[in-house]
Amino acid sequence: MTRILVVDNHGQFTHLEHRVLRDMDGVETETVDNTTPPADIDADGLVLSGGPDMDDVGNCPEYLDLDVPILGICLGMQLIATELGGSVESGDYGGYADVDVEILDEDDPLLGSLAPETRVWASHADEVVDVPEGFTRTARSDICDVEAISDTDRDRYGVQWHPEVAHTEEGEAVFENFVDICE
Repeated sequence: MTRILVVDNHGQFTHLEHRVLRDMDGVETETVDNTTPPADIDADGLVLSGGPDMDDVGNCPEYLDLDVPILGICLGMQLIATELGGSVESGDYGGYADVDVEILDEDDPLLGSLAPETRVWASHADEVVDVPEGFTRTARSDICDVEAISDTDRDRYGVQWHPEVAHTEEGEAVFENFVDICE
């Protein structure tokens, strides 16, 4: 069994991230609070959930030092970017909307299988504007230049959108690809 923990950053869809993983064959999952000490994290991979407040991410910055693959979703991606040297700013488009996303790297282990494009459900209240060193921008859209990032050397990945919601067309494939990375 591949054990993937969903780190709860108090987002409205965290329970759906857990559900998608729970329903996958060969995956054991649990949701843990973002204040869980890093030493208590026992997993083959982590999902950093979305959430409303970058000031309420608990120990997530310390989790980035763990030697497991990490997928950041929305706020989770923004946290990865800011902690590792990138930057985040307020987006021009704000709330949730359907967005057509262009996949820029068909060889990317997380998103390559979705190329050339996919339709997603995303919030753009905040968005990554500078990609950290070592990362590649792997997706873009007409409203956001950085829809996804990957650092395959460190197994750090992020998506601006919410692959766990029904409005995202190939969301389950994102989780399946992440499980493959963690195995």
